[in-house]
Amino acid sequence: MKYRSIAAPLLLPLITFGIYSLVWSVKTKNEMNKYGTSIPTAWLLLLPIANIVWLWKYSVGVEAFTRRGLGRHAAFWLMLLLGTIGSAIVQHEFNRKVAPAPLSLPVSA
Repeated sequence: MKYRSIAAPLLLPLITFGIYSLVWSVKTKNEMNKYGTSIPTAWLLLLPIANIVWLWKYSVGVEAFTRRGLGRHAAFWLMLLLGTIGSAIVQHEFNRKVAPAPLSLPVSA
């Protein structure tokens, strides 16, 4: 998973009239599928009702990828109800999983 700024899914959809939300969803779906999740094609986002089912499958993938750092129910409701804010929170969880561990410096006595 690529480390991304949380400002991207938060602010870019406003500038691109929502298109970046689709781009972000497809990119993160593809990256999660490389790690073993099974999220279906993003074409379902364009169909009414099917987009809600897709969002649920995506949320299940988020839970698996973050190793339960963010549960499926939380991810689903965040993205469904809060939109870009929810996507930014999900991206923050992705970043927590892919960020390198901080170096521990030896303390001299």
